[in-house]
Amino acid sequence: MTAALETQIQEDMKSAMRAGETLRRDTLRMLIAALKNERIDKGADLDEDSVLAVVRRGVKSRKDSAQQYRDAGRDELADKEEAEIAVLEGYLPQMLDEAATIAAVEAAIAETGASEKCDLGKVMKAVMAAHRGLVDGKLVNRLAGERLG
Repeated sequence: MTAALETQIQEDMKSAMRAGETLRRDTLRMLIAALKNERIDKGADLDEDSVLAVVRRGVKSRKDSAQQYRDAGRDELADKEEAEIAVLEGYLPQMLDEAATIAAVEAAIAETGASEKCDLGKVMKAVMAAHRGLVDGKLVNRLAGERLG
């Protein structure tokens, strides 16, 4: 059985084709191909978490590419990558803002009893498990480090 998100992506790609939205269509085609490859690798249908993981990987690789293009002075290519990121991020759940992330980090510190910098791994693990896919790992690391340092 296909995940609901995957079905939505396919329907959105068809809509983009009908509307002549080439960037959206091409981005969703690449995403559908990545989902198909993931399904082949797993040898089974994908659940919602797997689909979201593929979308996140697509966003991350495009962010890396956009940064490399900007560094090389290729702003038109970076702009295209960023437009693709915007399309993909529409399928991801809303990330927690910094204030909510701070609250999550402080709750994890209290829950794990962390008090020193060497406890950073425990805090990271607790926050990332409790808020899977909803927090930025770099932000969590920075905030936890500030509170434990």
